[in-house]
Amino acid sequence: MTGKEYCTIYKRSRDAAYDALFENYCDYVYAIVYNKLRSTASREDIEECVSDIFADVFFGYDTESSNGSDMKGYIGTVAKRRAINAFHSLAAKNGHFSDNSEDELFSIGSDEDIEADSDLAETRSILISKINELGEPDSTILIQKYYYDRSSSEIAKLLSMKASAVRMRAARALEKLKTTLAAAGIMI
Repeated sequence: MTGKEYCTIYKRSRDAAYDALFENYCDYVYAIVYNKLRSTASREDIEECVSDIFADVFFGYDTESSNGSDMKGYIGTVAKRRAINAFHSLAAKNGHFSDNSEDELFSIGSDEDIEADSDLAETRSILISKINELGEPDSTILIQKYYYDRSSSEIAKLLSMKASAVRMRAARALEKLKTTLAAAGIMI
């Protein structure tokens, strides 16, 4: 959901805007908070932090002057800052400061980046949705060319077209895709 879509929903109904905000960004926010608090917080603390973030976003996002700005960036920033503050608060409250060496702490950490994985999954979902919106045969051409790495002549045989027509449609479809992705807030 872009900032422009959120503002439109917000003008109709604040409750619907909050529901849409939560539905679209819950997993993203939870991934950020979990990544920051997993070593010091209970599940309840993490869920409370997520709720606080949505309250901060709902009451802090300026629907009048945002002009459809990057909603995901704003939410990500609020989530990271709130999660860091919660981490410091919980660490101080629980006395989690220790004298462990950095080597011991490094061995506990995980190489998994939940936040990046969540971003990538969301971007892939939007990308495939926008490719499918192009319709046939453009969507098939792009998928065959860029996902399956097939040549224009192979795609032409598959679709009973000329290779030159496939190349031309691919170029035009790519331009349309760039435009629709830019409208969704994804720059390529």
